[in-house]
Amino acid sequence: MTEALSQAEAFARIRLLRSPNIGPVSYRQLLGRFGTAVAALEALPDLGARGKTAYRPAPSEKIEREINGVRAAGARYLIHDQPDYPALLAELDSAPPIITCRGNLALASEPCVAMVGARNASAAAVKLARDFATELAGQGFTVVSGLARGIDGACHEGAFPRTIGVIASGIDIAYPPQHTDLQEQIATEGLLIAEQPPGTEPRGRHFPSRNRIIAGLASGTLVVEAAPKSGSLITARLAGEAGREVMAIPGSPLDTRSLGCNQLIRDGAVLVQTVEDVVELLESFTGAPRSRFQVEEMGAPFDYAELRKMEWGEAKGGDNGDVAKLLTKAPISVDELIRQSGASSAAVHMALLELELGGDLERHSGGMVSLAK
Repeated sequence: MTEALSQAEAFARIRLLRSPNIGPVSYRQLLGRFGTAVAALEALPDLGARGKTAYRPAPSEKIEREINGVRAAGARYLIHDQPDYPALLAELDSAPPIITCRGNLALASEPCVAMVGARNASAAAVKLARDFATELAGQGFTVVSGLARGIDGACHEGAFPRTIGVIASGIDIAYPPQHTDLQEQIATEGLLIAEQPPGTEPRGRHFPSRNRIIAGLASGTLVVEAAPKSGSLITARLAGEAGREVMAIPGSPLDTRSLGCNQLIRDGAVLVQTVEDVVELLESFTGAPRSRFQVEEMGAPFDYAELRKMEWGEAKGGDNGDVAKLLTKAPISVDELIRQSGASSAAVHMALLELELGGDLERHSGGMVSLAK
């Protein structure tokens, strides 16, 4: 059973995550190496110096303002290793360490299905999405979507109040403006989730991050209508990477808004035509999806506890300069870096962490890294 966090450790975890160049992966590595966020914060300046960077964690005053903003919005924090954090989301390697929420958290513990699609959706697809969401909610599913125009909004409306809205802004920012009332209704009677700190306006880079949460909360993602290279296909890909079911409703090849769904089906997503198709897939889901829409198997997950066993520079090839020489701006898997460097897994991960703290490393999905652009 996970122990409850002290107030000091909870504050330190928020501060650690908000510090420069720290994302979900580096946050977990720092906790793995130092045991607590309090200890990790104390070590950051020395760790940054090893990466030849004068490093300063986020100011405590900034975190105090953030916490006050969360309280003012009527929201609360959920921390990744605490019992109230959504269980399916916690399974992701890239799960957000800390999220904020408003509303009925029990909805995230119910069977969840993600539904996404085009913003400029056809009238027929909007009606179909709303009808599917209504029936799925009636059969006990919580419908997860991103509060965007078009398909997302129709899904929330159809499933209300059994719906979770995941937004790309802070918990106190409504986006798009035309969904202000819908977002407040979801926050009041459904569940609203945000990864960004309060006061954060949505930016382009926030939407793929939001999409991984949508996919991570559900055992399956259904794409109703989507153009090629759309955000909905990103959500589907992330669901496939997470080992979740990927489903799509086929459409006419003459309508560009259907080409994304047809492409997903061609690439291995399950073709669904009725609500019963979705229910059958998800009720029998055991962690082994029937859809073949998955990326190739990655290496074994890294055991962060290994970081606790090493001292600075003790492992062969542990110097971050050695690892940096193997990197370019083209993404490469961490497993390949370990093979080519001849260093231990822990040493390579620590070297990458040092590079990331210095702003020299960019992380990508699927365990890929590159030099920062």
